[in-house]
Amino acid sequence: MTISMTALWLPILLSTILAWIASMLIHMLLKYHDKDYQPLSNEDEVSAAIRNGNPGKGIHTLPFCVDMKAMGDPAVQAKFAKGPVAMLTIFDNGMPNMAKLVPQQILFFLFGMTLIGYAASLALQPGTDYLVVFRFVSTAAFLTYGWANIPFSIWYGHPWGVTARFMADAFIYAFLTAGVFAWLWPGAA
Repeated sequence: MTISMTALWLPILLSTILAWIASMLIHMLLKYHDKDYQPLSNEDEVSAAIRNGNPGKGIHTLPFCVDMKAMGDPAVQAKFAKGPVAMLTIFDNGMPNMAKLVPQQILFFLFGMTLIGYAASLALQPGTDYLVVFRFVSTAAFLTYGWANIPFSIWYGHPWGVTARFMADAFIYAFLTAGVFAWLWPGAA
């Protein structure tokens, strides 16, 4: 007997709300992600140079290479050797639009919780023991919210400490999610 997704609407919704609240508390109260960003000693000069180049919104690389073949060019290799080697994300000018960003974060959690619920509904039966549900859902939630951060340290230069802090967030979201799903898991029919 499988569990329908409609039977999981309450744990999906409640765990979405709890994960969002946890995220808000992490960023506004605990603030351990403040260590994720470092200032440039010449921020004004770098900002002026970027502004003068008028780059479009998106991710830019220094030095820029179209493909791996271009990396074989001695001129490109010299640019890498001289540095800086960087990835730069350009956003829209102005203060972050929280009215746009907060709902996107909530939708991120809602969609993630829906996928977690779907996976659990395929793997677990009605009336499954609390700890079995907790173990399965916490693993799925950690994979959903944490594991994908690792390549940012491998390929994009994010310090491993930043990734570790995002993994800590993922554990918090995973345990909250697992607790809610295990508590509200449908009973045997």
